[in-house]
Amino acid sequence: MSSFNHVFEQFKVAGKDLVDKVGELIHQGNVRRLIIKDEHGHTLVEVPVTVATIGVVAAPILAVAGALAAMVGVCTIEVERNNPPADSPKKE
Repeated sequence: MSSFNHVFEQFKVAGKDLVDKVGELIHQGNVRRLIIKDEHGHTLVEVPVTVATIGVVAAPILAVAGALAAMVGVCTIEVERNNPPADSPKKE
């Protein structure tokens, strides 16, 4: 059983900034899933991202984001993250 909490965030970005934002989110390392939606709320891409496959998955995801950036003006990126529980011991 996982002791992580799932946190959801949304970011609105211009199409020209989509690749940079997706790359930034992937490299943060605690992202479980990315969903990219158009300005009408329709899902364009939903990609599961796991820590073990970050290096392998990043390039194709960024290529898809680049293709979408040319087609959309403004989009929403929904992010599902793993956050450790608040009561976990902190390492110093």
